[in-house]
Order: sequence, then structure tokens, then C-alpha cells
Amino acid sequence: MIRVEARNGEPLEKTLRRFKKRCEKEGLTKDIKKNMFYDKPSEKKRREYRKLEKRIQGERAEAERALKARH
Repeated sequence: MIRVEARNGEPLEKTLRRFKKRCEKEGLTKDIKKNMFYDKPSEKKRREYRKLEKRIQGERAEAERALKARH
């Protein structure tokens, strides 16, 4: 559980801002947005597969740049 205590003389807006930052840091806001709508299992698999493809493509491009830099 995320807990934020107000400091002496601290405005409520500033306390709320600290709370929001902690929620983002913990990944709570991302998790809430992700669970807002139902994802079919096939959509989850497709999204994960695309993410994996993108990562592999980036690694290949990085390896090619490293090879070009050597020569």
C-alpha cells in the first residue's frame, strides 16, 4: 500500500502530487489502465509477440551498428 503523509504546512496539492508520483513509480497507474478493459488471450499473445519482435529487431540493429563501427 502506498502511503504519503502531509508535512507541516504542506499544501494538499503538493501532497497529492507526491502521492501520484509514488503511484507512477510503483507502476500502479499503468496497471490500472491495463486492466481497464478486457483483453482476449489472443490479443495478449499478439501484443507480447510484437513486443518481442521489436526488441529483437532493435538488438539486431545495434549489433549491425557495432559491426560497422569496428570496420
